[in-house]
Amino acid sequence: MSLGALYVVSGPSGAGKSTVCKLVRERLGINLSISATSRKPRTGEQEGVDYFFITAEEFERKIKNDEFLEYANVHGNYYGTLKSEVEERLKRGEKVLLEIDVQGGLQVKNKFPEANLIFFKTANKEELEKRLRGRNTDSEEVIQARLKNSLKELEYEDRYDRVIINNEIEQACNDLISIIENGVR
Repeated sequence: MSLGALYVVSGPSGAGKSTVCKLVRERLGINLSISATSRKPRTGEQEGVDYFFITAEEFERKIKNDEFLEYANVHGNYYGTLKSEVEERLKRGEKVLLEIDVQGGLQVKNKFPEANLIFFKTANKEELEKRLRGRNTDSEEVIQARLKNSLKELEYEDRYDRVIINNEIEQACNDLISIIENGVR
């Protein structure tokens, strides 16, 4: 049985990763690897579909037991990818799509050098800020923290295999589909 392929999509909050990954997943019929998080669900998010929502204490227990492929504390909440989720799918020959933070993507590359890293960003900071404000889910303090963090995350862009500038959702979808169907390089 051939091993599957691992695609890691990362980038700043508001770059459109979730929207594009959802559309690509629907069009290609591939499953997004579901991450675990200690944050509270947003409106419309479902347990086991969008994330595995667990307590901070349970997350820390899983860290101690080395159950994560990668994890990070982002904006005061834990996010991580369970090893078992990815390994089972790769063994079945599936294409696995991870949508994780920038540092997590680099952790995955260290453990799985064959992983394909794809960095999402907007054309400029103003567009990123507009998208973050358009969510209407975060306080001004959280928005400012996310903007500050996004500037740091942009410094990692050159460590990724490919970069997608998400100015338009449909084009970004097509770009990601092309990478998955034709390979990164």
